[in-house]
This record gives sequence, C-alpha cells and structure tokens, in this order.
Amino acid sequence: MADTTKPAVAQSALPKEVFAVEVHNHELLKLAYDAYLANSRTASATTKQRGEVRGGGIKPWKQKGTGRARFGSSRNPIWRGGGVVFGPRGNENYKKKISTLSKRVAIKQALTLAEQAKKIHVLDFKTTGKTSEAIKFLATNKLERRVLLVVDEKTPELIRATNNVQNILLVRAQYLSVYHILNADAIVLSAASIPVITKWLVREEA
Repeated sequence: MADTTKPAVAQSALPKEVFAVEVHNHELLKLAYDAYLANSRTASATTKQRGEVRGGGIKPWKQKGTGRARFGSSRNPIWRGGGVVFGPRGNENYKKKISTLSKRVAIKQALTLAEQAKKIHVLDFKTTGKTSEAIKFLATNKLERRVLLVVDEKTPELIRATNNVQNILLVRAQYLSVYHILNADAIVLSAASIPVITKWLVREEA
C-alpha cells in the first residue's frame, strides 16, 4: 500500500477552469441537485380506485325508507376502505431535464465551492482489496464522515476495499454529480482523475 500521508499532486495544481470558476448564485446548483434526485426517483407508489377495491358489490342499505342518503357501494371514495381519488398510479413521470452544458457548469461550481471550503484532497489510494486498508487510509488522512473517492477507473481491488466502508462513496470521474459533491464532507481525488475531470468539463462551446 502506498504512503497516503503525502499528496499525490500539489493542491495548487488543480486547474482553475474547473476548481476556481465564478459562482454568482446557487440557482444552477439547485436545478442540478433537484434534477439528480428527480431522475433517481421511481414511481413505486400506487393506489386502488373504487373499481379495484375488493368487496362493495352489495348495496349497503335499501334505496328508500331508511332516512339515510342513498348509496350503491361501500367502496365509494368517501367511505373508509373505499377507493382513492386521484392517487398515484405507478406511471408518474418525475424526470427533470437539464442541458449538458448547464450540468457541466453546475459541477464546476460545486467543485469550486468544495475547494473554497477546503474539502478537496488530492491523494492516491493504493490497495490490494482489503477493507482494513481503506479504514487505515481514512484514519491516516483524518478523513471522517462522508468521503467521496473519485478515481479515473474503478478497479476490482478498489471496489472490494471500499464496498463495506459505510462512509466512502467510490465514483468514477466521468460520473461526478452535483448531488454527491455537495453532500460530501471530504472529496478525495486521485491524481489520474484530475485530467479526466478537466477533459470532461472543459470543452469549447460550439
């Protein structure tokens, strides 16, 4: 296992076009954050309408002579145990679209805020696949709570070492999101991931 007490790359070497952009307001960050949550949402909730609820086939009481309002089924939506009106049906679409350019700008803004808050650490984590090595890596570098580990490639050893560590989230550089960046208490970038992030986020506009 490599010595993780020393940075793999000097912190000042982080590209300014990615880690030092202007953040005028947080509106775009909010849009990207909400879009990530919305696109991760599944329409799993479903309710039954009055025709789908079991029972209620017999008229509760006769039409006339009781002094009560007429009813044809005990599965009427205003009755307890009846159907649900305008409830979720399991086919709702919660997706939110955000342009690729806006997404890249939002990620750069999130990385800039993380750098300003001194959350970003440039370190290389070498492992043979043991969970104990991941735990030692966190302890050696005083990384606590939610740690976002960004690498250029997910190797089987990295996946195996971090899978059972609750506070580490292993992410490939190409799949960084505003949600993960803003929620992390510490962001560990491998040296090889920085060029990948820069190439992905810094592109000439057509």
